[in-house]
Amino acid sequence: MNTAINLLSVVPMRKEAAHRSEMVSQLLFGEYVNILEEEEYFSKVKCMYDGYEGWIQSNQLTTVNEVLETNKYVSSWVEEISINGKNINIPMCSPVYSTDHGMVHFGGMEINYFMDDDSFWNSSERAITKSSLKEVYKKFIDTPYLWGGKSVFGIDCSGFAQQVFKMFGIKLLRDAYLQAGQGSVVAALEETKLGDLAFFQNENGRITHVGIVLENHQIVHASGKVRIDTIDEDGIINSETGRRTHRLHSMRRYF
Repeated sequence: MNTAINLLSVVPMRKEAAHRSEMVSQLLFGEYVNILEEEEYFSKVKCMYDGYEGWIQSNQLTTVNEVLETNKYVSSWVEEISINGKNINIPMCSPVYSTDHGMVHFGGMEINYFMDDDSFWNSSERAITKSSLKEVYKKFIDTPYLWGGKSVFGIDCSGFAQQVFKMFGIKLLRDAYLQAGQGSVVAALEETKLGDLAFFQNENGRITHVGIVLENHQIVHASGKVRIDTIDEDGIINSETGRRTHRLHSMRRYF
């Protein structure tokens, strides 16, 4: 099984091997995949971070012989780096690997981060507090909703939860209904703590939405855009319109 890395800012992962196919997720810069199957222009891959599968254009991947580990991530909205002397911008939450004076090599490509390791966010040294959580989610506020998105350029509800939790060393699966099978149950809304996840259901009782519980009956989530709204025992109330938008299903705790 071949291994590859994404060395572009962010690339789409599609449901089928076609440009017109639905985007089901994305790879951020520096994320690894296992290549499961190859066609003429697309490769079926499995993301090594969360096990999610989909199709990516083959020429957007760089094959590698080794997989590096990291607990460090980009914490600015975007970070400028260079690849073989050409500058690009990579999004927040992209992994950063141990560097030699800012340099690291992948498949013959020389990456210059322009900063040393200690300048990046270290998830192994961060706990979820009111200030640290806000430091992460505030940079996503007003990011437009994008089905399958997981970057500050466009993100969906479960992608938002996954990326925020990644910055605290908590590995969530990709979709909301999968995330609802992780962690431990919180029995009632009044028992939730800062950083718990709340899940919401459609008319058939299927989990279709997720948000991060804050204090004072607030929740931050991606709905139209990343926003802060009110939550009660029945669900989410849009803070701008006063309309109920999502029906509460359950709550979980992961830390």
